[in-house]
Amino acid sequence: MIRYAPLWKTMEEKGATTYTLRFKYGMSHATVQRLQKDMPVSTHTLNKLCAMLNCKLEDVAEYVPDK
Repeated sequence: MIRYAPLWKTMEEKGATTYTLRFKYGMSHATVQRLQKDMPVSTHTLNKLCAMLNCKLEDVAEYVPDK
């Protein structure tokens, strides 16, 4: 399972919020909700997040094996 827990930590460190993602960078509300619920998003979205936050993929997402 892909989880986005690292994203929230990275955003906090960089002073970004979901408001920042939606209004400063134009990310849709639906995409932000998908991230909050650890639902699948496109690699395009992951790329945008890395560019917006100037970070690496591992700062946005992590793989956790299903139990």
